[in-house]
Amino acid sequence: MPLTHLLKTTLSTIAFATALSSICDESVYAANIQTSATTSAQSAHIPMREEFQVGSLYVEKYANPNAKGAPIILVPGLSSGSYVWDETVKQLREGHELYVLTLAGFNGKPAINGAKLPKAKESLIDLIQSRHIDRPVLVGHSLGSAMSIWLAETHSNLIRGVFAVDGLPVFPGTQNLTPEQRKTMAEASRQQMANADAQTYATQQLRYMQATGVVNPQLAEQIAARSAKSDPVATADYMAELLMMDTRPDLPKIQVPVTVVSPYHAPDFARANMSEESKTQYYMGLVQGIPKLKLVSISDARHFVMLDQPKKFHDALMTFLQEL
Repeated sequence: MPLTHLLKTTLSTIAFATALSSICDESVYAANIQTSATTSAQSAHIPMREEFQVGSLYVEKYANPNAKGAPIILVPGLSSGSYVWDETVKQLREGHELYVLTLAGFNGKPAINGAKLPKAKESLIDLIQSRHIDRPVLVGHSLGSAMSIWLAETHSNLIRGVFAVDGLPVFPGTQNLTPEQRKTMAEASRQQMANADAQTYATQQLRYMQATGVVNPQLAEQIAARSAKSDPVATADYMAELLMMDTRPDLPKIQVPVTVVSPYHAPDFARANMSEESKTQYYMGLVQGIPKLKLVSISDARHFVMLDQPKKFHDALMTFLQEL
């Protein structure tokens, strides 16, 4: 494929991928969770909240002494913060020790120099080991999902399962590109995103959220406003690295159960005449090779499926946790 054609099709390929509800993120449900849980006035059943940093990860820990379930690490996606999981935290904090992450450069957190995804993965391993977290479950959204699958390929011994929310081991639409084509596309994406000023970046986030992020227009505005707080250059770096990533050859090395969530909003796929079953099969083809694999389709939802369909999402998550 000629270089000029690749550059012209960079955006359309990314749009195709995200139209498949994949990889670029932000979220809502403004945090109602208490910011301090160490006061004496706090009820015993409310989990204590602690904040700390491990490498390039900013961590919010919710610890309930009475929790019986497996510990869970919640990983947001591109340009998202921990708030993407606010409703999930409410659902899980009574029964599980939770670690809710924000990656460096997102949601107002300082960016880091150098490669972003390898550092985030390294920091996630460090978090598990340094904090002696007993084989947590990884729940990742979008970029966080792709990273969780990648970690499972190399460190299944550290975790007990992955709940992968609309994020895959290869960026949808790029699965047949050569390494050189993938590199060219990634660099074109990096340059375009990194050159955006604050207003342009905010506009890009709003358009994405309205077209691909969530179904509700008001919700899209809320999410976009929070997503715009992320660093455009860092976001461009993460995105470029994500476009370069293809960990499919190592999927058979995963030794833990993996559930992949595929959202489906029929109007988005009407022009392509792609049914919910067809999209499910497409996703299945991109994760084929995982030994203990389950794919769950959630209808009437876009990329932020946990916000569009919270009940369906949390029912699927609870089923996964109960089956571990």
